[in-house]
Amino acid sequence: MKLLVINGPNLNFLGIREKSVYGTQDYDALLNMIARKGEENGCEVEVFQSNHEGAIIDRIQDAYFDGTEGIIINPGAYTHYSYAIRDALASIEVTKVEIHISDITKREEFRQVSVTAPACDKQIYGHGLEGYLEAIDFCLKK
Repeated sequence: MKLLVINGPNLNFLGIREKSVYGTQDYDALLNMIARKGEENGCEVEVFQSNHEGAIIDRIQDAYFDGTEGIIINPGAYTHYSYAIRDALASIEVTKVEIHISDITKREEFRQVSVTAPACDKQIYGHGLEGYLEAIDFCLKK
């Protein structure tokens, strides 16, 4: 199976930004966790990160053509207002999981609303970096 993990703005700053919210593990630790999970399950997992909305949309659209069978996305702050990313996700008929490291339901009011989740099959939040592994498992079972 070919999976695509998309990380939005500031995810590359894991271990640097708001450690009390996002933990102390850095982005490389997340990449290593994802790579190990892919190897253990015999699937190809590509990770893409961008701080730019258009680049994320372009990568989602590219997934339509490149054989991607599942998308795991942490849109970061775009979760709460990017209808463009939502529309791109809705255009692709593969399994899609929205992931958040923190529990967005217990944070600021604006973070409790996701405009991208309705275009996904599942939303996982509040499980730290382990949520990415849960999302991979969900895609593998679909």
